[in-house]
Amino acid sequence: MSKIEIIEYSDRYKEDFKRLNCEWIQKYFWIEPTDEAVLNRPDEAVIAKGGYIFFARLNNVIVGTCALMRVDPYVYELGKMAVAEAYRELGIGTLLMKSVIAKAKRMRMRKLVLYSNTRLHAAINMYIRFGFYMVPKTDFHNYRANVKMELKLMERGLRRSFKPKEECRLDALG
Repeated sequence: MSKIEIIEYSDRYKEDFKRLNCEWIQKYFWIEPTDEAVLNRPDEAVIAKGGYIFFARLNNVIVGTCALMRVDPYVYELGKMAVAEAYRELGIGTLLMKSVIAKAKRMRMRKLVLYSNTRLHAAINMYIRFGFYMVPKTDFHNYRANVKMELKLMERGLRRSFKPKEECRLDALG
């Protein structure tokens, strides 16, 4: 298998960002107005606001994507993560997560948050493997999200990884 490259946003990948996200969202849910704003104008909705978009490229084909959207100077939302169905099970999601978390640490972000749905078992379990843990439901900005997760990267500006005291498993959600 060829090497999977993780690259950052360029306007030429704008349609790939939209295609990959529409593919998975429409499979499980529906496109919401908040999705349309980000997917139609990622340069304005993410990049211009201080965020980042990553792509997984395999043999010059964009097969995965993920965004870090700025909430405040130290908190970013991980979102719009998608891997083309034909390329799942190749570790692309894992490579994207490693790249996103490495970027967050280099940028001295204190916390990553994400919103998801418990129907997405593989995604939830991957987030848990990377140290995300569930937090009380607050400030949901789309209808499909029924869970909020966080990953603390630094406490009060110190470069220290945070590990939750309790293990959180998907099957414990009930």
